[in-house]
Amino acid sequence: MIPVVTPDEMRAIDAAAPEPVDVLIARAGEAVARVAVDVLGGVYGRTVAVLAGPGNNGADGRVAADRLRDRGVSVRVFDALDPPSALADVDLVIDAAFGSGFRDSWQPPDTGSAPVLAVDVPTGLDGTTGAVAGGTLRAAATVTFAAARPGHVLGGGPDVVGRLHVADIGLDVGGAAAGIVESSDVAAWLPARQRTAHKWTDAVRVVAGGPGMTGAGFLAAEAAQRSGAGMVMLSSPGIDAAAPVEVVDRRVPPFDWAESVLADLHRFHALIVGPGLGREEYTVPSVVRAVLDSVVPVVVDGDGLFAMSWNDEGTPAFLREREVPTVLTPHDGEFGLLMGARPGDDRLAAAHGLAAVSGAIVLLKGPTTVVASPDGSTLLVANGDERLATAGSGDVLAGIIGALLARGVPVFEAAAAGAWIHADAAARRRRDGFVAGDLSGAIAETLEALEALR
Repeated sequence: MIPVVTPDEMRAIDAAAPEPVDVLIARAGEAVARVAVDVLGGVYGRTVAVLAGPGNNGADGRVAADRLRDRGVSVRVFDALDPPSALADVDLVIDAAFGSGFRDSWQPPDTGSAPVLAVDVPTGLDGTTGAVAGGTLRAAATVTFAAARPGHVLGGGPDVVGRLHVADIGLDVGGAAAGIVESSDVAAWLPARQRTAHKWTDAVRVVAGGPGMTGAGFLAAEAAQRSGAGMVMLSSPGIDAAAPVEVVDRRVPPFDWAESVLADLHRFHALIVGPGLGREEYTVPSVVRAVLDSVVPVVVDGDGLFAMSWNDEGTPAFLREREVPTVLTPHDGEFGLLMGARPGDDRLAAAHGLAAVSGAIVLLKGPTTVVASPDGSTLLVANGDERLATAGSGDVLAGIIGALLARGVPVFEAAAAGAWIHADAAARRRRDGFVAGDLSGAIAETLEALEALR
């Protein structure tokens, strides 16, 4: 897990450090120099320009300049407040102009074809939200210290950060409430299946797929199977779903179907509600009752989220009555239905706002997925890419999370692990012509790779 702290939290951590500032700057500058040598591919005959600002960020850059000179690199340091218009004949530019708290405007020089190494954040990147100001230099790599910032992986951050290096300079970030999920974390969360397991040990109930959208149910059900569910039962209200051969197709009425679903729900270990169900007024009461009265953890996705907003309060605050975990999986539009407005620039704050209102684990989908717990903890899943922006992808994600819940993974970790597996599975398939159905076959490959890490 890569710890994540906001710029404000980082300033407090800096202030609480027992080491003098000069010691921390020396460590940071050495870390920048090491990464610079790596980006340069060596030191012989290399020339580096350092854009150094007036604060600690600039001090880090100046120390890095000294360390690079010690290694035989030719280094020129420029005042970031009065830089030249262009930097010619350099092999690397170090952007140590201003740190993550910078909110003013800055006109950087033309760096030509030279790669840029950013210190802390590329100047102009908001370390909290990932908003990118005009003129921000696109870095080939960024060195930050002790922990990542949310802006490194949110918003436009990934477009300008390049390869992120988190350098340990002795600061205590053990209290960080957020982290970026890594493969080793997911491997540690997944339980091994017991020798004595049977098909009902990890059973998942799926209510998904309305007229014209039965495919949503198929995708969720198959993803649950591929993610380790021993039994998957699918109901598409009022429809004989003709589900995949290994999925049990259980018909329920088109209206008032909650009673049918709840009757034997105690035999299952997770419920998935909503993908492709439709938003007809007659559907909403059944969705709400099935979720509210479920005796097992519930994943609410797609049209199920629409139903959660269809009440007098206009928010899913009623979910706080549930004694069993709930996972909400909105994209930005569905978030707007639940909270009255789409998320703003601060996606962590948005996700935690919904988690506080609902008492649920919130998985806010995006290029970087934010998983928020009502207790203030945050997990960021940053391994996804544009392949996941395709119809049906969210249905697959719901199926993965449902299976992980059924397997006994704690709800917060199950949501984050599901998002990570979902993204990794997509990365195992070609970009051109990718569709959501391609994910299911890749899930087993991802799980096999995770098993090798255990």
